[in-house]
Amino acid sequence: MSETAFVLIVAGEEADGEALVAALPGSGYACHVVNTAEDAIESIHHRTPDVVVADLLFSGKPSGLDVLKETKRVSPDSEVILLTTDGNEEAARETLSREGTNTVYDFLSKPIDFELLRSKVGRAAKQALAAKGSRYLKEQLDQAFEISGIIGHSETLRREIKRLQKIARSKSTILIVGETGTGKELFAQAIHQNSLRAGKPFKVLNCAAVSETLLESELFGHVKGAFTGAVADRKGLIQAADGGTIFLDEIGDMPLPMQAKLLRTLETGEVLPVGTNDVRHFDVRFVAATNHDLAELVREGKFREDLFYRLHAHGAIRIPPLRQRREDIPVLVQRFVEQANQEQGTSIEGVSPEVVRKLVNYQWPGNVRELRNVIFRMCLEAEGPLLQVDDLPDQLRGSTDIVLSGMPNLAGMTMADVERLHIMNTLRMFGGNREKSAKALGIGARTLYRKLRDYGLK
Repeated sequence: MSETAFVLIVAGEEADGEALVAALPGSGYACHVVNTAEDAIESIHHRTPDVVVADLLFSGKPSGLDVLKETKRVSPDSEVILLTTDGNEEAARETLSREGTNTVYDFLSKPIDFELLRSKVGRAAKQALAAKGSRYLKEQLDQAFEISGIIGHSETLRREIKRLQKIARSKSTILIVGETGTGKELFAQAIHQNSLRAGKPFKVLNCAAVSETLLESELFGHVKGAFTGAVADRKGLIQAADGGTIFLDEIGDMPLPMQAKLLRTLETGEVLPVGTNDVRHFDVRFVAATNHDLAELVREGKFREDLFYRLHAHGAIRIPPLRQRREDIPVLVQRFVEQANQEQGTSIEGVSPEVVRKLVNYQWPGNVRELRNVIFRMCLEAEGPLLQVDDLPDQLRGSTDIVLSGMPNLAGMTMADVERLHIMNTLRMFGGNREKSAKALGIGARTLYRKLRDYGLK
């Protein structure tokens, strides 16, 4: 297994419990042994196990059957393997059937075949981890908000979405600012879909991908004979988008001469195709985007100040980078797994908690686009139905814990980011001891366990 599963062993005799622990690979499991059903139930409430290996035949109350029932009540994703005396497995199955309990994973007869034990515990652990990971991601998805394909959980993203919804119904030009890969075009599409122009054309022009000589023709169009190769009249994207929206991506890379022509177009509602003096009118809503600091480009003389203020009349929608809204990552992972299954014909059922933890901790310089590419690749190349640590790319497979050095700069981070980092570093300080960490943090152990689960650290 690629991550450690927590196995609770409930054995009537201390020596039996020690033998069971010794039979399991030390690197693959974290084991805890108890000798009574009462202690087992207390342990289940303290830390939910992935697998329970328990004697069915405890005398008195509570019994091994009670351990099974309480495990499934507290943690439905946990798997239970019951130990029976040789020849009593059928009787045990009948007892469970009469009790209406059919949630046991498997049985093992005594004396225990340790090779069979390792095999059954290994399969049960994988199933439990897959179910736990899927449940966590589904819970996150259920609590998320979504608008026009934009999905998230964080307050920073929610705030920008609210601004988007307010501005979308206006006629104003809108500027979107965000790093490469944050989803600026998706935001532009959301603006269009939530505006009065929804259903009309939506056209896209990447200003950085077109040469300066072709940019004017692409935007404004040209007439036959305007230049070599212009064998017929051609509408520009502005005219093609008439009645709808045009998205000018990477507008910070637009040459200064074109900026002047664009400004005139924004002010007059007119286009002048290349090669003619015939003015043509249009009704288009402009949405521009950039990964540059336009104010800095204005100071450097690389961007027109008047165009900057025209674009910035209502302020900019600022898409936070993924590293500043890590609570959105589990939601995005679930969505991308679903998309990958649909588009690639894969059948991934879930993502292990350890994979989620590493994905949440990674810095994501390529933002949401990079995360999507990683998940699609993992789904395509995964050996089994559960995405495991071994399926991660090399740069994510190693330790990706966020390590703070000295006094961190917390500016721009959400309170959830700060809390998560603080919990991680406190756990590191106490060598992973959760009880000591909870005491140092001034919270109860159960509160700490809940936060670890919520942040994908458990």
